[in-house]
Amino acid sequence: MGPFAVAIPVFAFLAIATVAGIVGDYKKRRAALEPLRAAIERGQTLDPSVIERLMAPEPRDDRLNTVHLRVGGIITIASGIGVAIFSLFLGVFAPLAKLPLLGLGCVAICVGLGLIVAARVAERHQQTAVAHAD
Repeated sequence: MGPFAVAIPVFAFLAIATVAGIVGDYKKRRAALEPLRAAIERGQTLDPSVIERLMAPEPRDDRLNTVHLRVGGIITIASGIGVAIFSLFLGVFAPLAKLPLLGLGCVAICVGLGLIVAARVAERHQQTAVAHAD
């Protein structure tokens, strides 16, 4: 059960986050259609343009917010450093755990660096897209 002690909560978190996102979208959509339902229940006639506007999906901005990538990268790097430092302290009591935890910290640091690099790449791509649009 030891190796699965970390994997099970991680996948449980991913499943819960996914379901929470789906439920949140459902509730948001339901709240947006509430005025339409109330008007139908009162017997009011509805303008087709109003129905189309309420039924249309929300316009989305497909641009990537690079600030979020950078913040995520910084937090991930800090977590990796924390895990690496923790491995040094834990290595005193459990020497076999030192290297795997140190490796995990290095992986987290690499992921954080990847997020920061992705933010820079996305920023440059957005700048060139804006330059080509002008």
